Formats: sequence, C-alpha cells, structure tokens
Amino acid sequence: MICMEQVNVKTPEHVSLQYKLAGLGSRSSAQIIDFLIVTVIYVGLFLILYLAEDVFFNSFFAFSSYVTAIVIMLLFFIFWGYFFLFELFMGGQTPGKKLLGIRVIQENGQSATALALLIRNLIRIIDFLPVYYFIGILMIFLHPKHKRLGDIVGGTLVVHERGKKKKKKRSPVEQEIEKRGVTKEDLEVDDWTLQQMTPRDWELMKTYADRITKVKGHERKELTKDVAAILMPKVGLALEGKGSDKLEDELLALYLQMRDEWEIQL
Repeated sequence: MICMEQVNVKTPEHVSLQYKLAGLGSRSSAQIIDFLIVTVIYVGLFLILYLAEDVFFNSFFAFSSYVTAIVIMLLFFIFWGYFFLFELFMGGQTPGKKLLGIRVIQENGQSATALALLIRNLIRIIDFLPVYYFIGILMIFLHPKHKRLGDIVGGTLVVHERGKKKKKKRSPVEQEIEKRGVTKEDLEVDDWTLQQMTPRDWELMKTYADRITKVKGHERKELTKDVAAILMPKVGLALEGKGSDKLEDELLALYLQMRDEWEIQL
C-alpha cells in the first residue's frame, strides 16, 4: 500500500514497517555525488596511466587498440564495482546515498542481499541508455514505487533512512516507579489471575497511576487505600498489616504487570 510517497512493508516475521520512498530528486542528487567521486577516481587512473606510459610502458602502449580495450573494461569495472561494493559493504548505501540519507533494501524490508545488489547494478547498464540514465530516470518517475529497471529485476526498493525514534519522555508515574526502585517482579501474580482482570480494573489502575503523583499527604494515603481495597483482593493479595508506602509499592508493581497485559490488548 502506497500513500504520500510511503510504502508499508511486511517482513517475513509478519511485522509491518513503514518506509518513505526515495524519489527522483534524492536519488538523482545521490547519483551526482557518486558520479563526481567516480570521476575523481577516473582522473586519478588516467594520470597513473599517463605517467606509466611515459616512464615504464612505452613499448606496451604502442599497441593502442589493446590498451583502449583494457582501459574501457577497467572503466566499466570501476563504475560497476563502485556501486556494487559500496552497497554491499555499507548496508545498501554508497557515499552519495549516505549523504542523502537513503539506502537500498529488499522489498520485504530486509537488508539487500549480495545477489539482489549484483543484479540491480548489472542492469544499471540498461538504465543508463540511451544517454545519462534516460531509461532509469523515466522508470523512477513513472513507477509507483520509484523503481528503475534494476530495482524491478533485483526486487529492491530505495528508501529514506528511518529516523531514530526519540526517546519517549517518561511519565510522572514512571519517574516515581524508578525513584522507588519498583519492578513488576516485586509482586508474584500468575498470568491466569492477571487475565481475569477486567477493562474496568485497568481503567481504575490507570487513573490511580495518573493521580498518585499529583496528590500528597492524607489524600494520597486515602487514594492508595481505596484502590488497594478494590484491586488487591482480586489478585490474592492481603491488605492487613501493610502501611501506605508498602501498599503503594505493590500497587505500582501491579500497574506494571497490568500495563504489559492491557496495553498490548487495547
């Protein structure tokens, strides 16, 4: 499913991932950067060949037709090898793609395989025809997933890097739980008992967790006592002989257990 330049990818593990497709602009910009780097490599190679001809290989370079064939093959392997090797060893990225924040992946959302990268880069020769990526540019522009011919045959997509998720700000109750050193392991409640809790119980627990840090003193103790009287018997926990702090710790531990159970379901 594609919407607003995005694609939802279903992984083999049945996890749905959403990627933003790399369009013609970002891919062209990355390509220009890579071409500039390849051009620098070519210039360096020609300088080396020029010096070698003058100093070491005058007799060899007399066979100009053979030299021309070798140079053409060398240029092709540098051009093809640049894209293939960088994408293979940089997780689907060339220097240009890395600077633009895009990468090649499989259609199933996994990292591109060596075979897929080999195929997509061999087909690059066709995409380059008749002049400067005309077929490739046309395909990227017209294809709904911005694929050139190499991507279609190789089964790949070019997508924007998924930004790292910002660390979610902890809620007041999470900060309180951390400060008190409470964990869900502090309370022994079996899974079957937790599953018997109702949506109303979870709503009550969420309300308690939200209010516990906003009230102080006697009001806080009364709130804890009232909620504990309703919920703790349902999980087989006694109230007798426990102070307010102990009841709070147990309710917060129960909150963590119920959150794991109910926030997945709801």
